[in-house]
Amino acid sequence: MATIDPVTLTMLQSLPDVKLSEFRGDTRVVVPSGSIYDVLQRLRDEGQFDYLVDITCVDYLNYRDATDRFGLVYLLTGTVKNERLTVRTFVNEPDLTVPSVVPLWAGANWMEREVWDMFGIMFEGHPDHRRILMPDEFTAFPLRKDYPMQGRGERHNFPVIRRDSA
Repeated sequence: MATIDPVTLTMLQSLPDVKLSEFRGDTRVVVPSGSIYDVLQRLRDEGQFDYLVDITCVDYLNYRDATDRFGLVYLLTGTVKNERLTVRTFVNEPDLTVPSVVPLWAGANWMEREVWDMFGIMFEGHPDHRRILMPDEFTAFPLRKDYPMQGRGERHNFPVIRRDSA
């Protein structure tokens, strides 16, 4: 585990149900969804991962050997020690809810809104759970693998905004 200092590595190894792996010199952690907030909080406070780079999601529908539908990916950086860490957790329908990490990193606000807007993952305790990319009238989640490539005919429901009237 080349990218993580020994103290943080020992802390991660002591956590229950946390799986560590390394790929091309980068450390990856898989955490159960029920303890994702606590692990991220410890990484921020004890591991000095003070910067949340990104939150994204992967839809594993029809993915070979996948046991879970959605994988949430948190990319963290420790600016003090120059470390990077990928933290993943998995959620399945019908319970697509994880705790919001906005209390830990204020910048998570828009990232969580984007994941909700595109994939339908709910972030419990989020301060502003509105769509950020799609119109409010949009009822689907377009980055899910079961969303049709051509859409479901929603476009006719939205007003046309022309350059001269914008």
